Amino acid sequence: MKTNVLMVCLGNICRSPLAEGILKSKVDPDTVYIDSAGTGGYHIGNPPDPRSIAIARNHGLDIAKQRCRQFSSADFENFDVIYAMDRSNYANIIALASSPTEKEKVKLLLEEVELSTKEVPDPYWDDDGFEKVYQLIDTACDAIAKKL
Repeated sequence: MKTNVLMVCLGNICRSPLAEGILKSKVDPDTVYIDSAGTGGYHIGNPPDPRSIAIARNHGLDIAKQRCRQFSSADFENFDVIYAMDRSNYANIIALASSPTEKEKVKLLLEEVELSTKEVPDPYWDDDGFEKVYQLIDTACDAIAKKL
């Protein structure tokens, strides 16, 4: 039986596509399915931000074929664990949960590791932030992959 993991940020163009691509590179696709989504519907159908694509490529990953989609309440049924990149998106996801069981599926991504921060900052307005975000997500995905 596969474990289904969903990575969620605001627009599904910067952080969650990176998280999807990074975790996919660390797990067996026969046992783990990974997807990503955004709590906002701003970029539905679009590829990830060119800066996320470039940072992923710098680290040997190709995320260019991903397409943005919006998180929906159906994701609670389809995924075993849902990782939010920050507290704001965590709150937006929890608000859609209809049961304690659904709420238990939602975690902050950086809760998986011992870091001074528990939120992955949004690099959208900071070109220099993409490498930092990549490193934070990569560290968390190492820990998640070991668990899976």
